[in-house]
Amino acid sequence: MENHPENHYREGGVMGNVSSLLEGTGRGRMNRIVMGKLKMDVDLLQGITEMAKSEGVKTGIILSAVGALKKAVFRNLKILPPDLKVEKHHRLYLDLEQPMEIVSLTGWIATKEDGEIEVHAHLSASTVMQEQVTTLGGHLTSGIITSVKVVVVIGVIEESNIRAGLDPRTNQTDVRFSF
Repeated sequence: MENHPENHYREGGVMGNVSSLLEGTGRGRMNRIVMGKLKMDVDLLQGITEMAKSEGVKTGIILSAVGALKKAVFRNLKILPPDLKVEKHHRLYLDLEQPMEIVSLTGWIATKEDGEIEVHAHLSASTVMQEQVTTLGGHLTSGIITSVKVVVVIGVIEESNIRAGLDPRTNQTDVRFSF
């Protein structure tokens, strides 16, 4: 019998020790898609969280988003500390208040132990700067405000072992896989 990943499944469809390159894998079934249109002047992160809660999304994937923004906060890492414990002073925040178009939005949604929804996503948006179209990106944070329309599409994952929890290595909330 060859040494293929499909030969290393444990009961319940969860992969065992298949690769030294993976910290873990999760499983579930994507049985439905949720599409929502956010109102104007809504915080994008709060709007996605509310959409997930109102549609009963415990675990999901942000498949796409299109629309316009009036304000954005682009958060990026400027330095990775040796201990991996990223704090605010390790990040760069760029605040823009001008018309922008969402180019992409992707990420995951998972439930924490306390039952709260965690949304982890990255956003890119284009805008005009010095008479040229410029695209910027970063982590989805609070303070990104919708404009004329924003439509978000979420793939809902059911029967899943995917959760959100604190990663003690980084002291940040991350995706976790229960077995």
